[in-house]
Amino acid sequence: MSLLDDLCKIGMAEFQEKLRLQHETSMHAELEKLLMTAKGTEQEISRKDFEGFKKIFHRFLQVKGPSINWEKINKPPEDLIRPYDKIKAQGLPDSVAASLNKLVVVKLNGGLGTSMGCKGPKSVISVRNENTFLDLTVHQIEHLNKTFNVDVPLVLMNSFNTDEDTKKILQKYTHHRVHIHTFNQSRYPRINKESLLPVAKDLGMHGDQADVWYPPGHGDIYASFYNSGLLDKLIAEGKEYIFVSNIDNLGATVDLFILNHLMSQPKDKRCEFVMEVTDKTRADVKGGTLIQYDDKLRLLEIAQVPKAHVDEFKSVTKFKIFNTNNLWISLGAIKRLQEQNAMDLEIIVNPKTLDGGLNVIQLETAVGAAIKAFDNALGVNVPRSRFLPVKTSSDLLLVMSNLYSLDAGSLTMSKKREFPSTPHVKLGSSFTKVQDFLTRFESIPDMLELDHLTVSGDVTFGKNVSLKGTVIIIANHGDRIDIPAGAVLENKIVSGNLRILDH
Repeated sequence: MSLLDDLCKIGMAEFQEKLRLQHETSMHAELEKLLMTAKGTEQEISRKDFEGFKKIFHRFLQVKGPSINWEKINKPPEDLIRPYDKIKAQGLPDSVAASLNKLVVVKLNGGLGTSMGCKGPKSVISVRNENTFLDLTVHQIEHLNKTFNVDVPLVLMNSFNTDEDTKKILQKYTHHRVHIHTFNQSRYPRINKESLLPVAKDLGMHGDQADVWYPPGHGDIYASFYNSGLLDKLIAEGKEYIFVSNIDNLGATVDLFILNHLMSQPKDKRCEFVMEVTDKTRADVKGGTLIQYDDKLRLLEIAQVPKAHVDEFKSVTKFKIFNTNNLWISLGAIKRLQEQNAMDLEIIVNPKTLDGGLNVIQLETAVGAAIKAFDNALGVNVPRSRFLPVKTSSDLLLVMSNLYSLDAGSLTMSKKREFPSTPHVKLGSSFTKVQDFLTRFESIPDMLELDHLTVSGDVTFGKNVSLKGTVIIIANHGDRIDIPAGAVLENKIVSGNLRILDH
């Protein structure tokens, strides 16, 4: 019987259900075939990963239309988004050691440095005085442990892309005063967009198999952390909360006031999830925001927004805050929700095209989407300084400059800068790769008085250049501009061709 005959005979709803079952059965059979290509530990780990994948694939097949009804979206009540100043005003107890000893710092370390032209984990890119993201994180936590005589461990959530390299690098921190643990997020198969079957032919990851697997977004932290056994180990050691953030967010340091707020609540009214949000600017229009939905705080991502409402979502007037992905989460609550299978994170369908031109999809989830599952969840509106991500070479220029001071692994805005806002920097494609970026600056310019910098084309900077106000430098195709050593550019537009030749 053909699919068309089926449709005529049983009706649309029943037909769709039959089709879903067919896809699911075929997927399960293919996954079993893949498992048969491995043995021992590899097979065991992949089987655990595939159990998670089956759940997300099942839910993906069930989805009918948008997961959000736009009409039901409400602004969160004021008491659920607390201003940071109010939390800070509560002060700190005489000793914060007891609270710190119940904390674990978790960094999301699954990403590669490819978008910045680097090989290996992004966390090993040098960002300041030869220190990498990982160095700065270790210095911060070691400083906490020494200052308050406590034991705050560092946990890295790696992916199959970063695990091997990260473990080699961790050997250099053996004598630092910080216990470092790692666990791996899952490895899921990319799905052929047409057949809805895995592209992978076996469990290998080399050669033509290199791009058929993917780490399924940071929402996988809950299942992976639980499956690794590390969650139970930390609970047994008396740990109660994790502070989770992206390793490339240099503003995400342990905040004693938020920690104290969490720990000072009565046990039965404890906040199980805090999301740090900050005020949205025009640069953050795509960032997820917190809404009230079905009487629960919920994270709304741009991928969930119906097309007709995307401009409304990007509006700075209606949605005034966005998620920094700095999260404080109860370990006991993660364990409870995992065992009850009660997370139900919204699925992000991410389409990709592989090198050979094959269209695939990968199913992902976001760590912040779990906020709706936790009791007494809260947003805290923090200063912008707690959101300092380094995603591009433009961001790298900012954090390498004298705009920031470095102290015990933490970057803070220099006191010499007269206004707290960060300059807007836009470097062109000649600066995208870190190696190219570094060769174009003999030294990082003085940027204390800079408001806006745009650089496009073949441009280099000599030593001790100073940039102030709004500076725009544009070298047209085929031209080159060398900004001479010691130059002071204040509210200037430089274009055309400027070569400084040795004589």
